[in-house]
Amino acid sequence: MSTSFNRRDFLQATAAGMAVAAIGATARAAEKDPYLGLKMGIQSYSLREFKNEAALEHTKTLGLKYWESFGSHLPITAVPAQIQAHKDLLAKYGVTLISYGVLPFDENENAARERFEFAKAMGIKSISADPKPDKATFDLLDKLCAEYDVAIAIHNHGPGHRYNKISDVEKVVKDRHPKIGACVDTGHYLRSDEDPVEAIQRLGKRVFGCHLKDVKTTEVDGKKQKQFKIAGEGDLKVVELLKALKSLDYQYCLAIEYEENAKNPMPDIEACLKHVRECAAKV
Repeated sequence: MSTSFNRRDFLQATAAGMAVAAIGATARAAEKDPYLGLKMGIQSYSLREFKNEAALEHTKTLGLKYWESFGSHLPITAVPAQIQAHKDLLAKYGVTLISYGVLPFDENENAARERFEFAKAMGIKSISADPKPDKATFDLLDKLCAEYDVAIAIHNHGPGHRYNKISDVEKVVKDRHPKIGACVDTGHYLRSDEDPVEAIQRLGKRVFGCHLKDVKTTEVDGKKQKQFKIAGEGDLKVVELLKALKSLDYQYCLAIEYEENAKNPMPDIEACLKHVRECAAKV
């Protein structure tokens, strides 16, 4: 009985020690990467009132290393010297350009190919896009995604837009090249009375972008009103969103996009990121 008791004590103590070590390792990992290994970045449109270098300086101040650039910050070019200048500027601030957009696409192959060439030259993994929902456009995107190995991420833009609902995106990507999918804009899905977490779950491996923004739904005189908010002050379920992305082993940009207070957005963006980190700690 004594031997059995001692062995039991030893095993319990060992298990407890391993649990403590695991908790400690998790805590250290969280300190090292507060975003769970997700490529937390920013849609540079959030910093649209600033020139590209100032926007990158702000990105560095926020502790972010990834960008989805909109056109004014890093204009599309085919000139090698200008492409290298873009790369040098990004490297100066330690920022990796993962995504670009939002760009329109139609059946014009020359225009589309120019955008894919730029994406390939810059090392961009996905283009946030608003493609014309017809066969000719998507046949072209099938061909170019295969040729360039760059993903097209269809961006929903809220009520009245042609990709308003989750089903609107599902319908056009069905049976298309595996790299034709979605950029899930959480705020616009909330504006459309859709669940962004459900969008990620339904679109699955076709999620190639995510714009994280929050929206609050209120009712005034019997009518719904939608207002963009700092993350955590609206209806977005950030913990569930992070879990959904992690379950996909999501390797694309998770981009904060904050469109309010354009001339002085930094305090609000910092508050958004703080909320994301707090939610990440709960995952």
